[in-house]
Amino acid sequence: MHVAVVDIGSNSTRLLVADVRDGTVTELDRRTAVTRLGEGVDARGRLGDSPQQRVFVTLEEYAEAIERHRCERRVAVMTSAVRDAANGAEFAAVVRERFGLDARTLTGDEEARLTYLGATAGRDDETPRLVIDIGGGSTELVAGVRDRVRFHVSTQAGVVRHTERHLASDPPRPEELEALTADVRGVLAAAVPAPASLGARAAVAVAGTATSCAAIDLELDPYDPAQVEGHVMSLDRLGALLSRLSSVPLAERRTIPGLHPDRAPTIVAGVVILALVLRHFGLDATEVSEHDILWGAALDAAAG
Repeated sequence: MHVAVVDIGSNSTRLLVADVRDGTVTELDRRTAVTRLGEGVDARGRLGDSPQQRVFVTLEEYAEAIERHRCERRVAVMTSAVRDAANGAEFAAVVRERFGLDARTLTGDEEARLTYLGATAGRDDETPRLVIDIGGGSTELVAGVRDRVRFHVSTQAGVVRHTERHLASDPPRPEELEALTADVRGVLAAAVPAPASLGARAAVAVAGTATSCAAIDLELDPYDPAQVEGHVMSLDRLGALLSRLSSVPLAERRTIPGLHPDRAPTIVAGVVILALVLRHFGLDATEVSEHDILWGAALDAAAG
C-alpha cells in the first residue's frame, strides 16, 4: 500500500511517501521544509498568518508528489503548535479541506504511541528505551520495551519556544544559555520527577535536532539519511557541539556543514534540550534515528 504522511510540526513540515507491506516501510519520497508554524504561539496563543501561509505553500508542493505516487492513504498529523493554538482547529480544517488529507491533531497519547512505534521499528531486543522527540513547541519523552509504551509525557520544552524565550543575542550570551538551561531543567524535573524508576538503559533521539547533530558530527554535505540512521551522539560530543554552535553568530552558523541553514536559528536550544534530557535520565549517549513519527503514522495508516 502506498501511504503519504505529512507531519505538520511547530518547526518543520515533513512528508513521507512509503510503500508499507507486512509491517515494513520502504521510503519512496521524503522531504522536509522548515516552516516554523509555532512562531509566536508561545507569546500570542494563536497561529500567525505568515506561518500558516508557509505551511500551505509547502503542502502545495507536497501534493504533487502524493499524486504522482498514487497514494491510497493520505494522512496529516499535527502536534503541539496546533494543539496549543486557539485557532488550531481552523487551521486543521483548511489542511483537511484544501489538500485532501486526513488531518488529525494528535493527543499526547497518540503522539507518544506513533513516535515510539516509528523510532523502535526494527529494534527488536528487550532493552528498555527512551525515545526523545524534540520539536519546536514541545519535547516528547516515551519510555518502553519493544512495542510496549510504559510512560510518556509531552513537555513544554521546544526549540522555537525556548529560543524565543531566552536567546535574543547573536551569538547567545552566557547568561542567556544559563537561563535556557535552568528553564529546561525545571520543565524536566516537573514532568519526570523520578526518571530512574523508568529503567531506560538506552536512548533513541529522532526529528530535526537529533538528525542535525548527527549530520554536523559527521560533516555530511550533502545530507545522507543512511549515515545518520544509528549514529551515536555522546554527551561529550553534544557538549563540544554546543560550544561550537553557540560561539558563532547566526550567519556563520548557517554555513556549518551538516546543518540546514533554516535550522540554524534554533539548533542551539535543541542541543541544550537533548543534552539535558540525557543527563536527567542518567544516560551518557543517544542513538539517532531517521525513523520517527512519520514512520509510526505510516505503519498505523496502513494497518487501519
